[in-house]
Amino acid sequence: MKSQSVVTDLRRKIFTEVARVAYESDNPASDLEEIPFLITPDEVPRYRENIYRERQIASERVRLAMGLSLRPANKPVHITAGVDRSTIADKYYEPPLMQVIPSACDACPDNEYVVSNQCRNCVSHACIKNCPKDAISIVKDRAYIDQSKCIKCGRCKSACPYDAIAHHVRPCAAACGVKAITSDEYGRAHIDNEICVACGQCMSACPFGAIADKSQIFQLIQAIKQGDEVVAAVAPAIVGQFGPKVTPGKLKSAFLALGFKEVYEVAVGADVGCIAEAHHYVNKVVAGEQPFLFTSCCPAWAVLVKKQFPTLASEVSQELTPMVATARSIKVNRPNARVVFIGPCAAKKLEAARRTVRSYVDFVITFEELAGMFDAKGLNLEEIEELPVEIQATGAGRGYACSGGVSHAIEKCINEYYPGTEVKIQHAEGLTDCRKVLLLAKAGKLNGYMIEGMGCPGGCVAGVGTIIPPERAKVAVDQMVKLSSNEIPPREMEDLAKKLNKMN
Repeated sequence: MKSQSVVTDLRRKIFTEVARVAYESDNPASDLEEIPFLITPDEVPRYRENIYRERQIASERVRLAMGLSLRPANKPVHITAGVDRSTIADKYYEPPLMQVIPSACDACPDNEYVVSNQCRNCVSHACIKNCPKDAISIVKDRAYIDQSKCIKCGRCKSACPYDAIAHHVRPCAAACGVKAITSDEYGRAHIDNEICVACGQCMSACPFGAIADKSQIFQLIQAIKQGDEVVAAVAPAIVGQFGPKVTPGKLKSAFLALGFKEVYEVAVGADVGCIAEAHHYVNKVVAGEQPFLFTSCCPAWAVLVKKQFPTLASEVSQELTPMVATARSIKVNRPNARVVFIGPCAAKKLEAARRTVRSYVDFVITFEELAGMFDAKGLNLEEIEELPVEIQATGAGRGYACSGGVSHAIEKCINEYYPGTEVKIQHAEGLTDCRKVLLLAKAGKLNGYMIEGMGCPGGCVAGVGTIIPPERAKVAVDQMVKLSSNEIPPREMEDLAKKLNKMN
């Protein structure tokens, strides 16, 4: 299956090699040292100007994949420093989750207008005429912008008849809907963790692979190797991620080959939340006791509300997210199980780090990290044995993977449980649009609404930890929803929802 970019290829290679060391090595510290040389095995650089920079970047990626922080640039710190404290099953990554690798950042220009070679030095000189600061002149038969005078208004670009003026914006900053990315003293990207909500869109946008999140795959494999009862709770967005021929039965077989004891659908937890939020909306919002209801399943959206709109934080649904509801239901029947949430989302790693969640969700990995584990074990998912799979989730819960799917599922439940009730829905995807919707809600423009927010444009299928393009993933999820035996969860699940909510 064709990958999305060379950057994702490199990330997957790192995860594969770290997972291989975790599964096979008796001397992990030494073997981890070798990984940068596996990435750049000869004297010819493949991606950077020299092999030393390539290996430096790979070294930092190894540390992040181990859940460790980057090394300081001005101190002699060994690549495996701290690894001895991370090669255990109970180690969680060190905050912050998202980090910029300084040696990988190309210090892209941010908000800069430059003239390209498309300039024809036309007679009109509309760019010069429209510049309010006289920042443009003709140099060597081409327009030239003096950056010391330019105020970034963009009038020159709008006026140019040949579209010869380019607006350079740092890709990571442009992708960040909460404006958490600034520049350090060297012009490199810097993430303000007080603002960041860990959606990971900056990581997806960076063409140099300079931003990465931390992983728990090494620690997860340690838990598997020591014989713990490790089970997988898999998000519905996984459908199609490993190719159209990889069925749920083949995925289950692959999970067992990795050492998991069982596989569960997180969409079942979504069904539980769907029922609870249907009742909540009718009994609180429609009844006039609450102005509106925010969904809570997207952690980036929920954190955005709490950080930037604290006065609205009480309107975020307190019902269990699909991940937590599924993990709690697993622990009821398997109290000794170690639950691994496997999904498309980096922000779920922060949700799982919360004190109230940690006792139920032991590990969080993405589809991208899972692919590294499959590669480390040499598994061909298309050819692996197909095992029988017990289907429990409904189309409603599975539809949570796509933007609009959460509110649509809740609306279906309301129509079933409370016929004739008017349901007002507003949904936003991408943090920029989420902020706009929150401003409307704060201004009292959305009273009576159920408001669904998704941090990633397109919903979970566009999460930073996915493998295939979002549009293909959406088609796969929509097909799975259509093929589901039941459209909405039965009323009998209400008792389960109440039981799970009472658990401490």
